[in-house]
Amino acid sequence: MILQKGLRHRMNIEVKGAKISEKEKQAYVDHILKKNPGRTLKSLTIEVDGGYVNLRYNLEPIPFERIRRITGYLSEVKHWNNAKQHELKDRLVHH
Repeated sequence: MILQKGLRHRMNIEVKGAKISEKEKQAYVDHILKKNPGRTLKSLTIEVDGGYVNLRYNLEPIPFERIRRITGYLSEVKHWNNAKQHELKDRLVHH
């Protein structure tokens, strides 16, 4: 079982061109996660070609939250008080 940041996480790992140990697989996962802090690895393909190794991987998407700027405040709408949320609702959109 490959670990991601101390959590047990099953992911799709495919190895092509040679057999490698679980320890080596874990080293590649750790390398990818170090380059992409805070992300979760979805899948990994390890291609061994002689003395070279190619890593192809997919990361879980990062959730996107819309940030609004109204009357000088820049933040997520969910953090606004009721008055500020009503101001957004009553706002006229100019095209």
